[in-house]
Amino acid sequence: MTTGTAAVGLPGQARGAVWTTEVHRADDTLDRLAAEWDELAARCRTATPFQAAGWLASWWRHYGRPGALVVVLVRRDGRLAGAAALQRRGRLGGLTNLGGGLVDFTDVLLDDGCADRAAAELAAALPLRRPWHSLELREVHPQAALQQVFAAWPGRRHRFEDSLCQYLPAVPMEELLKRLPGKTAQRSRVKQRKIAESGVVVRATTPEEVPQAVRELLRLHVLQWQDRGVTPEHRTARFAAHLTESTTSQVAGGRAAMHRYWLDGELVAVNLLVLCPSFGGLYMYGAHPALRERLDIAGLLFGVALDEVRQAEIPVLSLLRGQEPYKQRWRPDQLHNQRLVLGPGRLAPAAVVRAARVRLRHAAVGVLRSRLPRLKAALVARRLR
Repeated sequence: MTTGTAAVGLPGQARGAVWTTEVHRADDTLDRLAAEWDELAARCRTATPFQAAGWLASWWRHYGRPGALVVVLVRRDGRLAGAAALQRRGRLGGLTNLGGGLVDFTDVLLDDGCADRAAAELAAALPLRRPWHSLELREVHPQAALQQVFAAWPGRRHRFEDSLCQYLPAVPMEELLKRLPGKTAQRSRVKQRKIAESGVVVRATTPEEVPQAVRELLRLHVLQWQDRGVTPEHRTARFAAHLTESTTSQVAGGRAAMHRYWLDGELVAVNLLVLCPSFGGLYMYGAHPALRERLDIAGLLFGVALDEVRQAEIPVLSLLRGQEPYKQRWRPDQLHNQRLVLGPGRLAPAAVVRAARVRLRHAAVGVLRSRLPRLKAALVARRLR
């Protein structure tokens, strides 16, 4: 049931379609809305797999705090036209996005056919009424639908730089190699020939095979990073459960693909690729350390990912967040996500304080990225608790 109030549109609008808004707070809201939520996602050009009902509901089950879910809906003549899945951050009315450190892109859903009006209605429906209320949203793409809600928000607004994401054009491997300097491109061509001659076998994973494939991915992922410090959260049972549940639904819905790689009869690598009309993203992979001595792992994974996204007529291969050396070698295009902070009213002292805290945290993260990567991983894991 709706646990907030329903309002018929914004005041002063011309008569025509009937617009209503709802605020839901029950923990099973995302499960109950799954079908129409995903129908709206299909009508929202900026939607990513992280806005799919299956991914959000799975994350909430394994990471959400009971009683803290806030789902804001906008309907046009009864049909869902806008949606935002949020969570309460504390007792003072602060809100933030779902996903924590596991989401590469945060967004809301807006129907492309009426996005401007839906954004205005969604902004008006956000439960930010008291001077101390605030909404902080992480990992927002510069072209996300959320930017329209941000523009429609009548109160205090702040925008900050967030994580760096990197992108490659979805072109044949030979064309991609032209982006590299001469000697690097030449060495990469040799590595690609070695991959082609190795006899490695690649198989796509069916939804029924996903649970086993996720177990294999995580086992190989831990092996791969054992000498360099695996992200602590990737060892947890809740991460394994969330990854299994969300990936099963994503593969079944065509929003993800998993590939397993065999060499000489042994499983040597597993990768997870998320898919949407605007990009395919390399979300996570695991590879046996011994494979590094035989083949170029990045070249192997990128080649298969490029084939997958090109076959789906997706224009971009996203390397998602992070600046790992294996990504940098390919000279990817770079674009920062954004962190958006909203507060009510023109004065909104809480929003000002929140903005100052965001600036300090952003500066601290910069230091952690450059000097203390393991401490940063530990702090991210703590934030997910």
